[in-house]
Amino acid sequence: MAKPDRSDLVVVGAGVAGLTAALVAAAEGRSVTVLTKGRAWEPSGVEHSTSTFYAQGGIAVVEPDNAEDSVALHLADTLAAGAGLTDPVETEPILADGWAAIAQLVGWGAEFDRGADGRFLRTREGGHSVRRIIHAGGDATGARVQEALAAAVAEAPIRVLDHAVATQILLAEGRAVGVEYVTDGVRGVVAASAVLLATGGLGHVYSATTNPSGSTGDGIALALRAGAQVADLEFVQFHPTMLYVPGARGRRTLVSEAVRGEGGVLVDVDGRSVTEGVHPLGDLAPRDVVARAVTAAMLRTGAPHVWLDLSPVAEFEKRFPTVTAGVHASGLGIDDGRLPVVPGAHYLCGGVVTDGDGRTSVPGLYAAGEVARTGLHGANRLASNSLLEGLVMGRATARASAAEPAVPIGDVPSLTALPACDRTALQDAMSSKVALDRSAAGLDEVAALLEAAPVRRLDTAADAEDANLTLTARAVVAAARAREESRGCHYRADFPDTAAVGVPRRFRFVDDEMVAAVPIG
Repeated sequence: MAKPDRSDLVVVGAGVAGLTAALVAAAEGRSVTVLTKGRAWEPSGVEHSTSTFYAQGGIAVVEPDNAEDSVALHLADTLAAGAGLTDPVETEPILADGWAAIAQLVGWGAEFDRGADGRFLRTREGGHSVRRIIHAGGDATGARVQEALAAAVAEAPIRVLDHAVATQILLAEGRAVGVEYVTDGVRGVVAASAVLLATGGLGHVYSATTNPSGSTGDGIALALRAGAQVADLEFVQFHPTMLYVPGARGRRTLVSEAVRGEGGVLVDVDGRSVTEGVHPLGDLAPRDVVARAVTAAMLRTGAPHVWLDLSPVAEFEKRFPTVTAGVHASGLGIDDGRLPVVPGAHYLCGGVVTDGDGRTSVPGLYAAGEVARTGLHGANRLASNSLLEGLVMGRATARASAAEPAVPIGDVPSLTALPACDRTALQDAMSSKVALDRSAAGLDEVAALLEAAPVRRLDTAADAEDANLTLTARAVVAAARAREESRGCHYRADFPDTAAVGVPRRFRFVDDEMVAAVPIG
């Protein structure tokens, strides 16, 4: 291994949170290295490595001069969706900083859809009281945001290491001091005063997901091995409308919630409303409610999907070009004005526990974006709060991490083998027993499978990902076993009621076991 490189900040991940942090830190004169499993921007036709690129709906943000909206109303909607576990004290500043974060993003070149009056066009999604979601390219918001950030990074003094897989957080004197990574089979190290995990989620713990193939729980696993606390991992949000393709595995096309915000209607195969009588907001109820209604409709009819009726949506293909392209790429069409959809693994509401500046329980280690648990999402994320959080917390972590001291990195321990399940077996077990419906018996069965995972040499990036999937799945199962109630994204068939008070539960990984952790701070 070559001599370690050094940066003031090393960022693991190149989505909205990671690139925002990198740009803010670089603008302050700090040296920054970004590790990405793919590239910050891929040419057309190549799968991107970040979930940011695939975000369709938009960014939920309150415009200061919008008389119909306010941060207080946005907070109320977020708290309602979070099912009693959203932290209002941590959430309000994130929502309040949204407009400034958007202004900075526009300054970096992002362009959002505007009306004839020059104002941002806004749509509405599930759980929102008003139309507050700005969007770009119709339903290509994430792609436009990713493109703008990647272009800004390319012009900034930021070092980007493409196709680099982080293998461990390096520790010295009780703090994070760098990252080990592998690229093209070559091991490297970046020493840094601060390490930011911005790795996204864990969608590929399941057999079908809206996430890109790189979403393998890397950040959760890296943080757990470094001794950091995690929380709310039982709350994995299943999007109600993932395109149904018979027999398909891996990443599937997301059908944006904004389709329902613009009039699309969910019906079962017999033409009956999926959500009638389920919730006052109908098809625009919080995502866990709609996902369960879709599942109930499938069970009631015996069909493998429900239909999303597009006929009420004006100029569907023009308004939703990304969905349209994804449908055609999957070999389906929209000529009959409807799409077959099912719930699919979409977003991790919990993650690595952080404070309001992104600090984790390990000094020098930060987390932002989907990998982090700030307290914003609680038990169920409010639609389009994710890109907002990535922007705001990317800014916050960059600024807070500037105060971290430089500590010598010391010797780098070798990490050559870890427990790793067969990926297909793991995904099938998690999809069967740890998805929308859970029970003690099913959770115990999956826990036994994961705990018996054989130790595997980490010869390839796929080996490292399988080890990360295994540890992350263990953490999700441990959290789901501990929560003996149903709340938000987490449903226990053996504990269908919701407790009077929602209590976050934190975990650490100690001596090969997931153990309850005492909150710090």
